[in-house]
Amino acid sequence: MTSNHTNHTSDSARGSDRERHLFGTRATALADGDHEPDEAAYPLYDGDQLEREERAALRRVQGLSTELEDITEVEYRQLRLERVVLAGVWTEGSADDAENSIRELAALAETAGSTVLEGVIQRRQRPDPATWLGKGKAVELRDIVAAEGADTVICDGELAPSQRRALEDVVKVKVIDRTALILDIFAQHAKSREGRAQVELAQLQYLLPRLRGWGESMSRQAGGRVAGGEGIGSRGPGETKIELDRRRINTKIAKLRRDIKGMKTSRDTRRQSRRVGGVPSVAIAGYTNAGKCSLLNRLTGAGVLVEAFRSTLEEVGDSDLLLHVVDGSHPDPEGQITAVREVLAEVGGDQIKEIIVVNKADIADPEVLDRLHRHEKHCVTVSARTGAGLEELRALIAHELPKPDIEVEVLVPYDRGDLISRLHDEAEILESEHVAEGTRVRAKVTPTMEPDLVAYAVVAS
Repeated sequence: MTSNHTNHTSDSARGSDRERHLFGTRATALADGDHEPDEAAYPLYDGDQLEREERAALRRVQGLSTELEDITEVEYRQLRLERVVLAGVWTEGSADDAENSIRELAALAETAGSTVLEGVIQRRQRPDPATWLGKGKAVELRDIVAAEGADTVICDGELAPSQRRALEDVVKVKVIDRTALILDIFAQHAKSREGRAQVELAQLQYLLPRLRGWGESMSRQAGGRVAGGEGIGSRGPGETKIELDRRRINTKIAKLRRDIKGMKTSRDTRRQSRRVGGVPSVAIAGYTNAGKCSLLNRLTGAGVLVEAFRSTLEEVGDSDLLLHVVDGSHPDPEGQITAVREVLAEVGGDQIKEIIVVNKADIADPEVLDRLHRHEKHCVTVSARTGAGLEELRALIAHELPKPDIEVEVLVPYDRGDLISRLHDEAEILESEHVAEGTRVRAKVTPTMEPDLVAYAVVAS
């Protein structure tokens, strides 16, 4: 994400002048959350009504600010990241649910590299179809943005293109929603060529209906007198910038789809090779910030980021075992489990043997851990940070992975040491004996290995 070094005090003043000019008294900020917007300008009725006092209050969520303190102005400008205010619309569930959702959004924003300044929640029966928050509350949000010196608003939900534009017109800073934030995190973490291509494709598909035009002033056509309507075939407005952008994005989307299709062929080949070799595979999946990468690095020492996108989801469907990582310190881990399972079901992940790995046990509530163990059949508690529980997890993985189940007895000549090596690597050795003709082995092997041993089978006398 980029930083914005605009002088917010002067911008706010100029913005206020423009708003008074454009909107008259409707743009006047509310003094505080206890006052209602002017009813003539902003009708209170928008369908089924909640309690008036509840709707009037734009709730601030405490403890979200991650802004640095005790630094000089020069240091402030050097260290400054994208400075964000979070906004949520609470339509169902409890107040705690709404605040937990905003806190989760704050964690996502920090993961993306932003500084969270403030978080607010508006209680509504349903999001406002125009500005999402409602016009009066959008004005209040504008005042909070100006007071905090924010340059971005992140909404806890998915905004329609028209809602984003309308809210942006009021708050006078960039507005993004939860989907755009998550895509940005994916874009930062995607390292492979295919992962980057898939993230870019998703971002372009998200952007396409949200392109914003600026009317005839941005029209693209020949200059000179032709612009005045002269010249055969040149009359008319020409191609506007938004149309040109849309055409370029569609061209890029088509190219990315072709590229990804070609990459999928290569991935399928590698996957088939693993299957032929009888190598069992374990997939790690889980909600954002659950600790998937930390757990992978603890288990394997790989020191890498896992690709978090469609290609990984497709791999899940071909795995032998799924490690479903859950943040044990999250206020609603069961909700995270449900959300992940719904996504995995789309790629056949619901048919894979699953182990629930409750991470962050060192900071989790013991009662929550106990509840998860009671409700989930295969569940283990770990801490990727401290290493607690990892040995138990390794043992459970070894126990749950598919094992060779075809019993064979073979006499392998001494010049086929390669087969003996494979038996030790891929099979379960039951008995082994060195005789004059070679190595006599009784073992359980996989279906993929059995054909290579047929020629050396010992015939029962």
